[in-house]
Amino acid sequence: MRATQSSGAVTRQRKVSGNGVGPGEKEQLGQWGRAWEVDWFSLASVVFLLLCAPLIVFYFVMSCDQFQCALSGPLLSVYSGKTSVGDIWERAPSFSGTAAGIYAAWVCFQVFLYLCVPDVCHKFLLGYVGGVQDGARTPAGLINKYEVNGLQAWIITHALWFANANYFHWFSPTIIFDHWIPLLWCANILGYVVATFAMLKAYFFPTNASDCKFTGNFFYDYMMGIEFNPRIGKWFDFKLFFNGRPGIVAWTLINLSFAAKQRELYGQVTNSMILVNVLQAIYVLDFFWNESWYLKTIDICHDHFGWYLGWGDCVWLPYLYTLQGLYLVYNPVQLSTGNAIGVLLLGLIGYYIFRVTNHQKDLFRRTGGSCRIWGRKPEYIECTYLSTDGTKHHSKLMISGFWGLARHFNYTGDLMGSLSYCLACGFGHLLPYFYVVYMSILLIHRCVRDEHRCLSKYGNDWRRYTDAVAYRLVPGVF
Repeated sequence: MRATQSSGAVTRQRKVSGNGVGPGEKEQLGQWGRAWEVDWFSLASVVFLLLCAPLIVFYFVMSCDQFQCALSGPLLSVYSGKTSVGDIWERAPSFSGTAAGIYAAWVCFQVFLYLCVPDVCHKFLLGYVGGVQDGARTPAGLINKYEVNGLQAWIITHALWFANANYFHWFSPTIIFDHWIPLLWCANILGYVVATFAMLKAYFFPTNASDCKFTGNFFYDYMMGIEFNPRIGKWFDFKLFFNGRPGIVAWTLINLSFAAKQRELYGQVTNSMILVNVLQAIYVLDFFWNESWYLKTIDICHDHFGWYLGWGDCVWLPYLYTLQGLYLVYNPVQLSTGNAIGVLLLGLIGYYIFRVTNHQKDLFRRTGGSCRIWGRKPEYIECTYLSTDGTKHHSKLMISGFWGLARHFNYTGDLMGSLSYCLACGFGHLLPYFYVVYMSILLIHRCVRDEHRCLSKYGNDWRRYTDAVAYRLVPGVF
């Protein structure tokens, strides 16, 4: 949708206030990233998530572990007096040294692959963009460099997984499922440690003070983050590492472990489990194949790094995005051939829309609009914005192709894929459908959030764009 053109060097340093910019610049310059000031509703939402998000994850995991994935099971059991919250807690597997060792080895291995194994995949995989790449311009005008090697890390990790499963037998393929709840405690510890460290780092040794935002509200700053791109050394970027590793690399391994457990328990892997593994693996591989493109998305370009990303990528993503596979361990579903084909087609069509829409945006951005979309030269709206150093930049907002149908049509494809994962589980329980409900809320909220930022950034140029493309997600509907 956007193709950004630089009108100067990477940045020029200047004296900044404690908030990262001078007092008058909050209104004078385009507002990027999260808010400068916190209203009561935002504060209440932040406190609610900080208190309840870990409990939500625990509730879902316990629903499967103790109530066969019946989402209402824990509530009804406590309400009827059959059990108590204390009983549920007591029956939950506790933290273990074995799980801590597994998790520590996993994270350290991913750090090693990220920092110490430069990408070579881009040298022989046609069309893949890896190695050292430039990120998007930050609010302060910086352009960070990234070592893009996520696909390579995924390939190495899964090659070792399959080598172990078929030849070495160092550990059981069911190892993740067998330690699922003890690993949850380890993931929580890492998530909170990372978020706390990121906040302290922002106060005492920020990577770039010009890209920090302080609201003065501890809870908001802790959750939404202060630093834009916290780093250790030249290459360890917190946002890129935790967004992609360890959570997304683990996603497909978790599903494989669930499939292995299903086979161990029932003697076969059902077609629904295969569909979940295949469709979600397509999504994961797409993420890593396009990791350099991901550097231009909202997570990198706008979000600051705090508990929302740190804990979310360590706990929320691996534990709630994999609910379909977990459900199918406890409730194996064998779909009819027709239903299986229908689920597969829905997932593939959703992926096609998601990928082609993003490809159109990427092509438009890379060529500055000098390309063809659906056989024609794309139409666009010229716009300008200011970075915090006062430098004026130019952008183009495309209004052709899928981007002429809706402003976030890639999200529409994403939601179709999300629905296909859930439908693979049948209709026996509500729990597997949490994912599509959550993704709908997340992506609609992201639409609103992204458009608010674009309005702040582009002003009247953004209003001209929304007049040209009237719908957000579904043409003619929303």
